[in-house]
Amino acid sequence: MNSDLQKLQPYPFEKLAKLKAGVTPPTELEHIALSIGEPKHPSPAFVIDELSQNLDKLANYPTTAGTLELRQTIADWATRRFKLQPGSLTGADHVLPVLGTREAIFAFTQCAIDRAPATEATPLLLSPNPFYQIYEGAAYLSGAEPYYLSCTADNNFVPDFDAVPETVWQRCQLLFLCSPSNPTGAVTDAETLTKLIALSDQYDFIIASDECYSEIYFDEAKPPVGLLEVCAQLGRHDYKNCIVFHSLSKRSNLPGLRSGFVAGDAALIGPFTSYRTYHGSAMSIPVQLASIAAWNDEAHVLDNRDKYREKFAAVLDILEPVMDVRMPDAGFYLWAATPIPDDQFTQGLFAQQNLTVLPGSYVSREDQNGDLPGAGFVRMALVATLEECVEGAQRIRRYVESLNA
Repeated sequence: MNSDLQKLQPYPFEKLAKLKAGVTPPTELEHIALSIGEPKHPSPAFVIDELSQNLDKLANYPTTAGTLELRQTIADWATRRFKLQPGSLTGADHVLPVLGTREAIFAFTQCAIDRAPATEATPLLLSPNPFYQIYEGAAYLSGAEPYYLSCTADNNFVPDFDAVPETVWQRCQLLFLCSPSNPTGAVTDAETLTKLIALSDQYDFIIASDECYSEIYFDEAKPPVGLLEVCAQLGRHDYKNCIVFHSLSKRSNLPGLRSGFVAGDAALIGPFTSYRTYHGSAMSIPVQLASIAAWNDEAHVLDNRDKYREKFAAVLDILEPVMDVRMPDAGFYLWAATPIPDDQFTQGLFAQQNLTVLPGSYVSREDQNGDLPGAGFVRMALVATLEECVEGAQRIRRYVESLNA
């Protein structure tokens, strides 16, 4: 077996299960899970109808690239959402449907990294820290070395790219961004993206922006800026060395549909499509048709955002008096500082209140200075109903108050 498999760390939820093992929570309280970022709002009925009405098409093999109708629907959506130059992003050349962005992020990394000869330095994959663990695993299995960019309260949870040494940029082949961030909710602004595009030109690396939470935000007048949007502002309508990942999982409450897309530089999409022809990850035709329906509708997305706004307002009203927690820029996570070590906090909260959150240290790694930027935080996913989120916040507050008693 590939020896690089030994470098893979247990997934955060494996660590969480071990942390909770042997702990008996109060049985009179129903369990509340704020740990997993799995949307619980109802899936749009019209998407389910589209899927069910086309089940007979399961008899047909889908193509790797998907139908041109789906790809153009996605290109049109991205053009509207990110104010792209009309016709600059086409379904034919710049878009590839994928089975959710998790597998696409992993697969794209295998395609993008050019393994170094034994006589040369190992290529670097730069990743935010804390992070979505797929970035790290994809780096190791591609033959790259992950380089962690710490996101702390001091830098508003966006990496300090000015502090990255030139020797690191020289070895960088792939830079992952996550904006809005999982887990912090921070959005990388246009000024920073402009700086990164210039660095990409200077050092010739790919920027891969994971934008799966881009449609969950709180100010309708200020949607999160996207990487392709900044390319368009700069007049870079070829999107050179820039790739974005989007999904219907969070936007449309369809995590089980496994439908997303990769879009950007045609010079990257073409080889990636060839790779996937061998990889064998084609989207079924019923899922493609359901996806077209979802990308063509914004009403359900507006309703989705309204639900999250209501939950954040209610939960923060309960927690802000007792915890160091703030409204995120976007997304559906609260990144809350803990008064005791985050793993102890998580274990004690489960033991006392039968509620599960995710320790921040489980989605973080020691950086080059030996610091663990996720330590001392927990991630809370406000994915359940308003009533359950309010009940969860009240339990967390009781637990925090018990620590101070």
